[in-house]
Amino acid sequence: MPLKRAYTLSDFILPVFAMCAIVAASNILVQYPFNHFGLGEILTYGAFTYPIAFLVNDLANRSFGPAFARGVVYAGFTIAVILSVWLATPRIAIASGTAFLTAQLLDITVFNRLRQLTWWKAPFASAIFGSLLDTLLFFSIAFAARFARIDAMTGHADSSLAMLVPYFGREIPLWMSLGFGDVMVKMFMAVVMLVPYGAILAIFAPTIYLANRNSR
Repeated sequence: MPLKRAYTLSDFILPVFAMCAIVAASNILVQYPFNHFGLGEILTYGAFTYPIAFLVNDLANRSFGPAFARGVVYAGFTIAVILSVWLATPRIAIASGTAFLTAQLLDITVFNRLRQLTWWKAPFASAIFGSLLDTLLFFSIAFAARFARIDAMTGHADSSLAMLVPYFGREIPLWMSLGFGDVMVKMFMAVVMLVPYGAILAIFAPTIYLANRNSR
């Protein structure tokens, strides 16, 4: 049950702006390793910012329904890809756009299937599934050697991260190591994002929060 039964064009402004800002920032930050605590080869700064996109998507879905949320995703996708080409590289933009659109639409589908359950289950499950798909698509397209042709076609140097690095007693390509680290942080952030999601729901939609709080 959405918070509002109807929406206007102005309702799209804030969530679309938030989506664009999050994706653009993440596309820049994913190019910088998290060089603390020896995590430079398994984590980037982008892992901390991108999960906020799922929070925005889930709040849009809860507030106005899946059709509105898909509209936010499509608008955010278009603008974010344009910004990504300008702020990052065409390969990053393609990887980001593909991962963003696919993962966010999956998030909407999962959320909508679970929206009548306890308030935290839908956003948590949708963020987990969306994060797994997003990480797989983004890191493989952006950094796996098999997609190096994108750099060549757009006149850029090969940005693949195919060099082997140690990973729990074996060696794997750096992009896979970063992807594993990324998805672990995204899962952690999926839990953290439940705090603002629950708070916003409790403040602005207490009837829905209380109605769903104890359901199975």
